Amino acid sequence: MIDYVRYPLLARIDSPADLKHIPEADLPKLAEELRAYLIESVASVGGHFGAGLGVVELSIALHYLYEAPRDRIVWDVGHQGYPHKILTGRRDAITTIKKKGGLAPFLKREESEYDTFGVGHASTSISAALGMAIALQRRGDDRKVVAVIGDGAITGGMAYEALNHAGGVAPDLLVVLNDNGMSISENVGGLDRTLARLRAGEAGESGPHPEALFEELGFAYSGPVDGHDLPKLLAALRTVKDRRGPQLLHVVTTKGKGYAPAERAQIEYHAVGQFDPARGVAPRASKAPTYSEVFGDWLCDMARVDKRLAAITPAMREGSGLVRFSQEFPDRYFDVAIAEQHAVTLAAGLACEGLKPVVAIYSTFLQRAYDQLIHDVALQNLDVTFAIDRAGVVGPDGPTHAGSFDLSYLRCIPNMIVMAPADENECRQLLTTGFRHAGPAAIRYPRGGGPGVAIDSALDGLPIGKAEVRRHGSRLALLAFGCTLAPAQVVGDEFGATVVNMRFVKPLDEALILELARTHDALVTLEDNVIAGGAGSAVAEWLATNGIQIPLLQLGLPDQFLEHATREQLLTETGLDADGIRRAILARFPQYASTRRSA
Repeated sequence: MIDYVRYPLLARIDSPADLKHIPEADLPKLAEELRAYLIESVASVGGHFGAGLGVVELSIALHYLYEAPRDRIVWDVGHQGYPHKILTGRRDAITTIKKKGGLAPFLKREESEYDTFGVGHASTSISAALGMAIALQRRGDDRKVVAVIGDGAITGGMAYEALNHAGGVAPDLLVVLNDNGMSISENVGGLDRTLARLRAGEAGESGPHPEALFEELGFAYSGPVDGHDLPKLLAALRTVKDRRGPQLLHVVTTKGKGYAPAERAQIEYHAVGQFDPARGVAPRASKAPTYSEVFGDWLCDMARVDKRLAAITPAMREGSGLVRFSQEFPDRYFDVAIAEQHAVTLAAGLACEGLKPVVAIYSTFLQRAYDQLIHDVALQNLDVTFAIDRAGVVGPDGPTHAGSFDLSYLRCIPNMIVMAPADENECRQLLTTGFRHAGPAAIRYPRGGGPGVAIDSALDGLPIGKAEVRRHGSRLALLAFGCTLAPAQVVGDEFGATVVNMRFVKPLDEALILELARTHDALVTLEDNVIAGGAGSAVAEWLATNGIQIPLLQLGLPDQFLEHATREQLLTETGLDADGIRRAILARFPQYASTRRSA
């Protein structure tokens, strides 16, 4: 429960209705309390940090002036939403955020009536708010609609599609542009330069002013206004609140506002683990490299060998392990901002002219560029390598960030090679394999670290489509894809089973599968991907094509969105740890109970 002595104003607010009883003169004091409470709460459990600190005053002002949930406030980039959650009845539960059974890490309609639109990805707020505004006006409903787009989301192409459409249909809609100059990294590109000129109050020496970018699309531009000056912010919002037609209010904020270490190191404090607010985030202890770091090291090593290599990221330099590459090879590094579709087609264009682009992207974000993946890369059989991070079970970021579907959506694409490394060294080898293949290739690997296998510095590849038998056994064969190999080996040893590190989802090692089917009584496939259409389905299809009937157990992720929890909790919940695999085998094949040795 909140400390009523330390937070006398915030403790009185259980809903936005309570906020409206606070005298306006006391709102700056409330902002101080909310910011201090946010620092204390996130430090105790970890979570997204800097973006929330930057929108404390904006969150208060919007809920003070608007009648949520009747009025629709649509937030973009859900990690801005912590202050909003605190002000809308979830104050005392904020320390459960990202935990199993606790608050969702982003905005979620099922969690609160104040979360008008679920969001985990960026650049969606204007489209969603425009749809709401059109629907409300069609039925003569006078409630207000506000889209809050920020933390880099305005760089996404979808935002401009929505701005263009809104300017044509001219609904009553307010877009609040929360401009902090950041996404996770610094914002990049021409738009950031335009916004910087607006922040500085610069008019064009000739031609239109910078705000013409929005006005020519049909929006009445206001601002910029200091997003941390509550009186000025409230005045600006009151001015635009009842105006008709599309409005854009430009609000300038500081990411990490009010916590000096976060203001100085905005990238580091974008998201944090538990930390002591008095000391700040401690440096990461030296330990085995994560898969992202394995990729980053490989990328630099390969770039020194092959000068055709170029690396592309859609605003995920830190998360994808590209910091070192961006420093050592700046001329071959392309951060395209939050623009996944553009990232993939840019890679296609580079490949057309003889470069060898590597697109570093999260599994969940590649979904946003699926058309480009098919039409612009695979259809033309272009030489693009996709390094797909956060594949499979991801964990605390929840279903919006899960990499549950990539094997299914990749393996159905012609010309595509799909690989799933079982450990850190194999990740490096398969990255080399994919890069040297003259065509589209995808290497997908999980979040965090692997089993701790030593990494060979050589840039050696592996034969395409060839699996590796890790254990020769009898009767039962376990076909493991990617990170499921480690628990499969534990269970395989217990059952005296054959264990295969499949490595390739496409092309499969078809000859080995046929041999295993002839020499074993049953097969088990394991993958950290949805079972529907995944690697196990590929094995089943190949067996059916050859008219082979053999008991086949397919283990993987269920046909549902996985809620937030730790990665280990989700693997246990979905039965992909050793205990779950063991139980599933005994449930399907009870005859093997007598052959099982104690672990």
